[in-house]
Amino acid sequence: MTKIKFGTDGWRAIIADDYTVANVKRVAEATGKWLQQRGGKQAVVGHDCRFGGALFVETTARVLGAMGIKVIVAPDFVSTPMVSLGVVKTGSDLGVVITASHNPPAYNGYKLKSKLGGPMVPAEIAEVEALIPEACTLESLPTMEELKAKGLLEEADLEEIYYQHVLASFDMDAIRGAGLKIAYDAMYGAGQRIVQRLLPDCVFLHCDYNPSFKGQAPEPILRNLGELAETIRKDPAIQLGFANDGDADRIGMFDAEGNFVDSHHILLLLLLYMYQYKKETGKVVITFSVTNKMVALARKFGLDYTVTPIGFKHIAEIMSREDVLVGGEESGGLAVKGHIPERDGVWIALMILEFMAKTGKTLAELIQEVYELVGPFAFDRDDLHLPEAQKQAIIERCKNDPFDAFGPYKITRVETIDGFKFWIGDDRWVLVRPSGTEPVLRVYAQAPTREEVRKLLDAAHAAMR
Repeated sequence: MTKIKFGTDGWRAIIADDYTVANVKRVAEATGKWLQQRGGKQAVVGHDCRFGGALFVETTARVLGAMGIKVIVAPDFVSTPMVSLGVVKTGSDLGVVITASHNPPAYNGYKLKSKLGGPMVPAEIAEVEALIPEACTLESLPTMEELKAKGLLEEADLEEIYYQHVLASFDMDAIRGAGLKIAYDAMYGAGQRIVQRLLPDCVFLHCDYNPSFKGQAPEPILRNLGELAETIRKDPAIQLGFANDGDADRIGMFDAEGNFVDSHHILLLLLLYMYQYKKETGKVVITFSVTNKMVALARKFGLDYTVTPIGFKHIAEIMSREDVLVGGEESGGLAVKGHIPERDGVWIALMILEFMAKTGKTLAELIQEVYELVGPFAFDRDDLHLPEAQKQAIIERCKNDPFDAFGPYKITRVETIDGFKFWIGDDRWVLVRPSGTEPVLRVYAQAPTREEVRKLLDAAHAAMR
């Protein structure tokens, strides 16, 4: 029996190794039991562009249907935010997304969404996990046709529901009429069709169906987006570029010069737009790996803030009970007030485009506004693929014999909300943390310039050898 554990964002495993039909049946049965215990009667189930998505949706639907739970499915691949929004718009009790998000192509996964349209909170996920049987106990499963005949299966156009929600929420005339030339990289993911519908004049990259992702993990970070950056640099008319991950709930962005704009800067732009321009208020919620400049800007605006452990589910839990203006994490999962409590890479791109269209300013000019308020900074992250013994040795060193310096950088204090954040003064830090979704050790750093960030990361690596 494979022990199935939900990590930072769902259960993920290698297809045909641990991610099998048999194991998906087990997780689906636990999902159904959890729903039954709460009187739940309906779920939305969707998949992104990965291998086997339709098969695993069918498997999940047949298990839930066998347990008397009505299932709403999309006719084709959809983004995670489409499933989350679909849960709300159809009045369903839960959502399931078959996706491994930004993991390498060999992976697939299983995300759980609450009736509020965001990730289920950690306590609920733990309850589902505890219900996973050693093997699926259902002896036979109805076919999809049988479920339809019984009224336990229905198709819904989740993409169209999402499209109409966008049209009702954004000034698309202003965005389309601003004369902004945009480049978009879908990374072969589930955002490809909706962006083509919403922004048909974009320069499009990797907007075709390719479950192999050409061998590249569909994570929208700088090192994976060289072609998008080069496309922008070669065309002086392009004013913004953005990319989404495999299930389109994360975002990476570029300015008109082809410079990468990371999640920290996007979060600051969102907070600036929402508070100073749109005159909205609310709480600021960020994960432990996000720049401290967000706290500085929240304080400047007189807004309450919370720093959570890493994982958007912690932000979603606060959004479910409090008035949150902006929430986000370092890895590109960002959310704003006025939408569901969910990461949404397409939605965030539209927010920034609307900000540019309404102000007539370039992305670089808007970032400069942020710098005038909180000062300039740079950030980067290294993912270290280390033997498990070496990874654990580094974590133990952080716990029991903490570093006092990384090369010339003297450590002044340590925070341990999630991992180990070593502060060097007020604007420089290094965070060491094992990934919750991949077998890697992540090392993050912030400093005033990109050059110094690299030096800080290299010094940290040398100290950890």
